[in-house]
Amino acid sequence: MKIGLISDSHVPAATRRVPEQVFRAFEGVELILHAGDIYSEAALDELEAIAPVIAVAGPGLDQGIPRPRVEDQRVLAVQGVHIGLVHILPLPGIRLDIVPGSILSELSPDTTLRASLRKVFRRDVDVCVFGDSHHEMIEQHDGILMVNPGSPTLPHQFRRLGTVGILEIVEGSTTAQILHLAGFPGPEPSYR
Repeated sequence: MKIGLISDSHVPAATRRVPEQVFRAFEGVELILHAGDIYSEAALDELEAIAPVIAVAGPGLDQGIPRPRVEDQRVLAVQGVHIGLVHILPLPGIRLDIVPGSILSELSPDTTLRASLRKVFRRDVDVCVFGDSHHEMIEQHDGILMVNPGSPTLPHQFRRLGTVGILEIVEGSTTAQILHLAGFPGPEPSYR
């Protein structure tokens, strides 16, 4: 199964609509997971033209999107793989945003990543998809695939085309990749 991963789309605050390049990057996906900071229900409607969307809320403007369309966090089972989806991922010992390398260098030595994620999701997960930092990341720790797809509209907090992710599940095995939207055809988004 091919799953599109997106976070921090910030529509319409960053751009008027979801960039066309996202639609091209997500061609062939069967499901889309949105890890929060959506800002408008219209952005979810746009993405649902591609595939069903499961989303979580960020702490700000997402609160206006009705439940159960967004929840604070979710765990879903896809082909026997348990995926945790959350916007802000609280991990002990990590003072700021989770960015590449911070789990390995800053996670509290008093706990494991698996135990920390169990506190967040109230069960074990095989994959954790999160957002908030706007920094794309794929790392494997304690047998858990950690993916932040970055932001399609504000990568690293800059207004330009950014990134999304793809998660593939084949016979219980998972792989992920980051896609840079600048490599897909389409007009430059209208930034605010």
